[in-house]
Amino acid sequence: ITRRFLGVKPQWGFSKFISKKFLTDPSNGYLVDDNCVFGVEVSVVKKEAFAIECLSLKNFEIPYKRDWKTPNFSKLGEFSKSEEFIVGDHKWIVRLYPKGNGDASGRHVSVFLYYYGSNTGTPSERVQARWTIRIKNQLRDLHHKMTSSAWFSASNNAWGWKSFMEIATINDPKKGFIVNDSCHLEVEISVKAVVQVSPLPIEK
Repeated sequence: ITRRFLGVKPQWGFSKFISKKFLTDPSNGYLVDDNCVFGVEVSVVKKEAFAIECLSLKNFEIPYKRDWKTPNFSKLGEFSKSEEFIVGDHKWIVRLYPKGNGDASGRHVSVFLYYYGSNTGTPSERVQARWTIRIKNQLRDLHHKMTSSAWFSASNNAWGWKSFMEIATINDPKKGFIVNDSCHLEVEISVKAVVQVSPLPIEK
């Protein structure tokens, strides 16, 4: 028989290999002086590396929320980033591009959420998050916000909006988004699911 052996399935065999009656009949030669001799012949056909994916669903009723103030908004360079913060044992930052990013440059403010890996040292994983980012109105309760949900990984670690808000709108002093050359940003985020990928070692 040919079978594939894995860490989660390390044994294979035959539940009905030989009948007990046939084995114990001395005339058949398998049992002599109450002794039985058996052996095994194994050939490794092919060695392959596999990986196990384990999906964990998260249910946080109260999302993580934090905000920060960005001073000297008119003097910012390409982007301003938040300090690193932890949500659901995962590391994140937010980047604000005051003059836009990519094809939105010069027309819109861009905002992106970045995933910086696990805080527990898990070697490989994907994380599903739902988040809301607000540029807060400092004069009235009319904040500008957008909400999204996506899977993050080491190879796809940034999601957000190139055209988050028009530059003309955020810089208009009558709108209330920039006061004393400062911008207030808020992020609200929940980790919905985590897929941990564990490679199985190749046994030699």
